[in-house]
Amino acid sequence: MTAERQILQEKAVKIEEISNTLQKYEVIALASLLKVRAAQLQQLRKKLQKDAYLRVIKNTMIKRAIAKVKNKPNLNMISEQLSGSTIYLFTNLNPFKLVILLEKSKVITTAKAGDVAAFDVIVPAGNTGQPPGPIISQLGAVGLKTRIESGSVYISKDTLVVKEGEIISERLAAVLSKLGIKPVEAGLSLKAVYDNGTMITEEQLHIDLNEVRNTIQEAHEKAIYLAVNSAYPSSETIKLLLLKAHQDAYRLSLNEEIPTGETIMDILRKAHMQTLSLKNRLEKIEKTIQKD
Repeated sequence: MTAERQILQEKAVKIEEISNTLQKYEVIALASLLKVRAAQLQQLRKKLQKDAYLRVIKNTMIKRAIAKVKNKPNLNMISEQLSGSTIYLFTNLNPFKLVILLEKSKVITTAKAGDVAAFDVIVPAGNTGQPPGPIISQLGAVGLKTRIESGSVYISKDTLVVKEGEIISERLAAVLSKLGIKPVEAGLSLKAVYDNGTMITEEQLHIDLNEVRNTIQEAHEKAIYLAVNSAYPSSETIKLLLLKAHQDAYRLSLNEEIPTGETIMDILRKAHMQTLSLKNRLEKIEKTIQKD
């Protein structure tokens, strides 16, 4: 067998494996490998091994594998999302749960030139642990004021060196690394997800959990309010309805002066207060008559 034929056979076997994997899972997620480091990818594989199967596949290979699968609707939509190096996550999880898992799996790491700051990076004042030397000019080049004290270089005051979302320069990345500051959030971000015939885009995958939670809570409160005021009984409103009915009956009994075990004391207090009020009014009238 020639080397070329052997390579073709190996490719055919791989394509068959990929097509079998495509058929096995309902959800197929695509993520970019841009700036994802090997160590981070290895950690992610371990974290997600119970939930997802991760595999890096060449674009040409995935296209050929997709062409072999006939029983999955709209699977060819994956081909429209291919660009650059891509890692595939095969799973049966809900796509949005997968997004949450990936967010929780992200780690804070050291920066390299061109990385994006995950948050406002403030270098604190204090001892750098570095002896005087080139470090002084390196710190000064990124806007850090220094002084020498007891044979060490100190940073004079807390200094913001890069804002969230800004690009980290090569010079700043080197300084932050020396200071042990990790300003980059590393992990996978999904480009798109195929979910049993539907393609979900990157924009649609990004959800604000707090906003969703608040919206659901607000809707729940409004539904409870409507149900209680409409006297609609349910497992969630029955206690509130009984409490409201009890309060309404109590107010009615009190206003109509109908004595019961619960209202008698309040009726007596009400009568007592009315008596005192009447007494005060009579006293004022008497004083007025006496003056006249």
